[in-house]
Amino acid sequence: MKNNILSTLFIGIDVSSKTNVLCALDFQGNKLLNLKASNNNPGAESMSKSILDCLNANNLKYAVIALKSTSIYSIHVANFLSSHEDLALFEPKVYCLNPKTISNYRKSFVDIDKTDPLDAYIIADFARCGRITSSPWRGSQFLALQRLTRHRLHLVECITREKTYMVSNIYLKFSQLAVLDKEDKPFFNNYGATSAAILTEFLSLDDITYSPIEDLVDFVKKKGKNRFSDPEATAKLLQKAASDSYRLDKVLYEPLNISIASSFNLIKAFENEIKAIDKAIEKNIKGINTTEYQSLISIPGIGAVLASGILSEIGSINAFDSHDALAKYAGLTWRVNQSGDYTAEDTSMTKTGNKYLRYYLIEAANSVKNYLPEYKEYYNKKFGEVTTHQHKRALALTSRKLVRLIFGLLTKNQIYSRNKVGEIQ
Repeated sequence: MKNNILSTLFIGIDVSSKTNVLCALDFQGNKLLNLKASNNNPGAESMSKSILDCLNANNLKYAVIALKSTSIYSIHVANFLSSHEDLALFEPKVYCLNPKTISNYRKSFVDIDKTDPLDAYIIADFARCGRITSSPWRGSQFLALQRLTRHRLHLVECITREKTYMVSNIYLKFSQLAVLDKEDKPFFNNYGATSAAILTEFLSLDDITYSPIEDLVDFVKKKGKNRFSDPEATAKLLQKAASDSYRLDKVLYEPLNISIASSFNLIKAFENEIKAIDKAIEKNIKGINTTEYQSLISIPGIGAVLASGILSEIGSINAFDSHDALAKYAGLTWRVNQSGDYTAEDTSMTKTGNKYLRYYLIEAANSVKNYLPEYKEYYNKKFGEVTTHQHKRALALTSRKLVRLIFGLLTKNQIYSRNKVGEIQ
């Protein structure tokens, strides 16, 4: 495209729920087209016709189309323009740009008004100056996969939100269970099946405190499916925690039980939906980016879901010049805070990139460190370097290290080897 830049039409589209405002420039910055169309199929048809007429009238051979990504409203028009049969002759590259990026670029225009036509002009000029670093729109197949992987993250966030919400109810009913130190907790996970049974099947704490220890042991065995190594010790810890907890007025017993049981039901429903989404992701990934998919799943700890999540956000690795560019796109970079001789040791992650890609990379790193000693050692080293935010910091840095491996494998179309990274098997 760089060699054909003089023959390229640069198109900026400001997208809203009802309308699309378009501005087109040539490389010299001459405004060749201005129009406003409805954000629907007839509007997109008229817009594509105007673009074709402009290309032909000015003897231009290529088209770069940049849209400001506005929630879901830019998806249809991006898909329409990227797959238009007549526009295909001009090798269009369609980009959905981060609104924050456009907002920052706008600041270089001093005292410019804020209108839709001017927004479209700024987007077109951003494309004309070669400032686009993201990958082009990849069509319906990737959109389908991305919808699934992003919905999976939505469900995970729903579970996290529900668990956070129910903490207050758990504390009200069973105060000690919510605040005990790790070594004094009867259960490793307060949201597990046994804990759920304790919190919902016993109406009051006195039912636990004064229950015969043998009955409590049998209950723990049954609900834990005999997975506790020492059910009697667990039952004793549970009974002590119940004995030490605050007592409530009886009027609160039933409402709290209903609320806690409802939260557990929601969590279980979300978990079941995640299992269904995981199956759909595995089915959808087949036939898409087969070589790159095989490269990712060859890394121990990365399975179909994590690989699909990463690929659905990266698309083609050719869109990135280096692993630094990929890390920046994911927001796995850290701002330097320096002035004179002072350099701050505590730096924050930018988090300005693709949050979905960042999530799947961090999840992948968390899994990979359990399989590869090199990554486990690196995680432990970073964990021990600080006294605050140890896990988050170590995991983020391990994710950044994983980006280098992923970039190397994908650019070389190779699979992972313990002896030599990227060696072809």
